[in-house]
Amino acid sequence: MSKRVFDTIVIGAGGMGSAAIYELARRGRRVLGLEQFTIPHELGSSAGSTRIFRFAYFEHPSYVPLMRLAFERWRALERDFGETLVTVTGGLDLGLPSSRVIRGAKAACRAHRLAHELLDASALARRFPAWRVPPEFEAVYQPEAGFLPADRAIVAHVTLARKLGADVRENEAVRSWSAGADRITVVTAAGTYEAGSLVLAAGAWTSRLLPRLNGLAVPERQVVGWFETAGPHFALGAFPVFIFECPEMGTFYGFPERGSEGFKIGKFHHRLQTVDPDTIERRVGPEDVGVLTGFGRYLSSAMGEPIGLKTCMFVNSPDEHFIIDVLPEQPNVVIAAGFSGHGFKFCSGVGEILADLAMGGTTPHDTGLFRLSRPDLARAN
Repeated sequence: MSKRVFDTIVIGAGGMGSAAIYELARRGRRVLGLEQFTIPHELGSSAGSTRIFRFAYFEHPSYVPLMRLAFERWRALERDFGETLVTVTGGLDLGLPSSRVIRGAKAACRAHRLAHELLDASALARRFPAWRVPPEFEAVYQPEAGFLPADRAIVAHVTLARKLGADVRENEAVRSWSAGADRITVVTAAGTYEAGSLVLAAGAWTSRLLPRLNGLAVPERQVVGWFETAGPHFALGAFPVFIFECPEMGTFYGFPERGSEGFKIGKFHHRLQTVDPDTIERRVGPEDVGVLTGFGRYLSSAMGEPIGLKTCMFVNSPDEHFIIDVLPEQPNVVIAAGFSGHGFKFCSGVGEILADLAMGGTTPHDTGLFRLSRPDLARAN
């Protein structure tokens, strides 16, 4: 069987992989994208209609410059694709003043001089009547946050990449890959391919392709739901995207009601279920719904019946920071993994970083927080 030769092969065409394919094609590279399912699909971590983007980043202030880069690239992508991808709603981070979410959001706003407002419980209820939180809670409102359409963003990246000459193949799973000093060989059921560099962006399946990521990029079952609501307070234009940390139930995230879709809500680490991506339980049961509806005590109107429910996956690193790096022993192999349920908003910017690394092994963007060699990952191994 003859081999086809490319500059770079990208394995996985979800959020991160599709952005890398597009950025490489935009730079004139001969790029091959390999996706084991259709584009887009519902089986990984990039499925569904919406993903939050936010700047008041409680996880670490170092994400703010990356969000600025990604936001610029999202705006450029929607111009090139001719379709609106960015919807700005404003964003709320809510919790106790001592909570990680509130402390982290304030720190990010201070460090990067982000426009923001601090709201106590009564001010929150007046400004956003959907909310009824205890008097000791507070909120950080940041007006630049909003959401992205996940599926359409992937389609945009892949469509434009193909127009630029990228070879993007669906339903073609990778059987094996190997790396030499200056060449990568990838084998699928359909053929054998060679390239000068490789990007591994296979989501929940990445550790299957790179066993050293076992324990470092761990799939976790998630369930999100769309619910009926009472009144106009949850509608787009009145209800910002949010992150809410409550001490007795954990941390939730949500979106405004859009048309007939309903109010969307999910809980980080839904039921703490580590899973195999090929055998994950996708049926949604009453216990899954109960995790989500328990949140309703903090709303001014009761949550109605679920309109829709969906199972997906997070892929968690031990410290829940991303893994974006070249392999130390194989610098023409680039890893994009462990996005831990908060990565999609950065896809457009990460695509630029992955293209940098695939082409030259370095990037001008600060990726120190995401290195494979960081102590938290070394301890986990």
